[in-house]
Amino acid sequence: MASPAFQVQTVHLSQFREGGPRDRADFIRVLGDSFRHTGFVKVAGHRVRQADVDGAYEAAKAFFALSEDVKLRYRVPDTGGARGFTSFGSEHAKDNPVGDLKEFWHVGQELPAGHPLQAVYGDNLWPEAEVPAFKAHTLTLYRALEDCAGTLLEALALYLGLPERSLADMIRDGNSILRIIHYPALRDRSIPGGVRSSAHEDINLITLLPAATDSGLQLLDRDGTWRAVDGLAGEIVADAGDMLSRHVNLKIPSTTHRVVNADDPEAVRYSMPFFCHPRPDVVLDCPDSLLEPGETRRFPPITAHAFLMQRLREIGLI
Repeated sequence: MASPAFQVQTVHLSQFREGGPRDRADFIRVLGDSFRHTGFVKVAGHRVRQADVDGAYEAAKAFFALSEDVKLRYRVPDTGGARGFTSFGSEHAKDNPVGDLKEFWHVGQELPAGHPLQAVYGDNLWPEAEVPAFKAHTLTLYRALEDCAGTLLEALALYLGLPERSLADMIRDGNSILRIIHYPALRDRSIPGGVRSSAHEDINLITLLPAATDSGLQLLDRDGTWRAVDGLAGEIVADAGDMLSRHVNLKIPSTTHRVVNADDPEAVRYSMPFFCHPRPDVVLDCPDSLLEPGETRRFPPITAHAFLMQRLREIGLI
């Protein structure tokens, strides 16, 4: 059985955004405790509209139904998949050389012309000729998820006793990515020994995941048991990534999770995780105020960009 501490809690974001001091304090406690004990939390009451989620899924289905030749026109070599299309089996978990059974598209930060980070991030690609609605739906969803992530990071900072904006300010114009994933039917495409997404921890600060089109997401409990953690329609599942865990000296864990293969060989799955990243120059280094007497930093300082590049090499994207 799971340990008594195991429970992925659900929080209602309006309780923090619009509530009084007691409501906000309760929200902060439940959010932080769920992250601390499981690395995950479920979020309701956000401003991410279901119509935008549904529209982005419909656009994704239209794109991934295109021929491989057409999809490969939107692949950008030697960028770690930072924008556009990444083909089936290209990515693998850090400790598993077998490619995952998925293909995906990355939408990144859209910055105004002349912004100093525009050249660093590169431009988004849009399959406008094939799927005209793709850009509008995915950019709208990106902005709504980025807004939600900022609020969660504000509350998490307060849980840790940090200034309210200390974590949220890291992601202002950050290198965040909306990943639109297609897991094809196993009957159609597979790799010997492959799974849809093998066990891994996310690279970034936090990840937001609107409800996928099918089940399969699991987290590894503290007692070594895999637990289903799919969100309900309208909920967002959030998890803590390696950058956050490193920055707070492991006080919030980066929890191992995976997407298992479906029993039905004809089942298709789509999901849209939003990987919330800092700006490249942000330094991941535990604040002094988080260290208990006698506690030392477990990791040396590193920029978000250097850490990202290190991890992209480990998972086969560069």
